[in-house]
Amino acid sequence: QVQLVESGGGSVRAGGSLRLSCAGFASSLEINVMGWYRQPPGGQRAMVATITTGGLTNYADSVKGRFTISRDNAKNTVDLQMDNLKPEDTGVYYCYDYGMGTWGQGTQVTVSS
Repeated sequence: QVQLVESGGGSVRAGGSLRLSCAGFASSLEINVMGWYRQPPGGQRAMVATITTGGLTNYADSVKGRFTISRDNAKNTVDLQMDNLKPEDTGVYYCYDYGMGTWGQGTQVTVSS
């Protein structure tokens, strides 16, 4: 089974930036949507951004204009650039491979005010 590995989490002050990376999605699928999800402390996991094989993107309203999802199909990576971070962006971020139904192990993002 394909294993997804996230990296790039950490702690940052409000207004700062972080870039998350996810490696290992199923490149063998002709059409494969990848996504980033976020689970805040004590909350439920929710979609942050998705991207299709062709590069079409979708974002949660709360991150539009601040986050950018991108992918490199040759390297099997999908990244999430997070700018102007807010304390409410704090949580564990997970990469998800829609084609394989596979989650990464998660990476912690903490934004302090």
